Amino acid sequence: MVDAVVAEAPGPVSVFVADDHGELVAAATMDGAAPDTRLNAQRKAYTAARSDQTSTSALAAKVAAEPAELASFDPFFSFFKGGVAAFEDGRRVGAVGVSGLPGEEDERLAREAIARAGLSTG
Repeated sequence: MVDAVVAEAPGPVSVFVADDHGELVAAATMDGAAPDTRLNAQRKAYTAARSDQTSTSALAAKVAAEPAELASFDPFFSFFKGGVAAFEDGRRVGAVGVSGLPGEEDERLAREAIARAGLSTG
């Protein structure tokens, strides 16, 4: 999945792949990616792996009108686009987080990497 993101990224990004508990299993930061993209990608993967939604953008939409619920989440959760959960046979097996490009592009790269690995995004 890391290789797929790096190969397809139109600009420098960081990519983190997490297991179903949000723990890091693989990562890369491309030359030229801003240092903060590493932590952002890690948080996106962690959030997508551990939340009840299929992506960080779906989670953000779910809680957008609920400030109290938003404040009660794990402080390491991210609500920026680019974190996508990976499923195998309907079971969440991990997630990919990408950071460094506009959110829609980060999310597209994560979704494509999951698909190329033979997994689904929900």
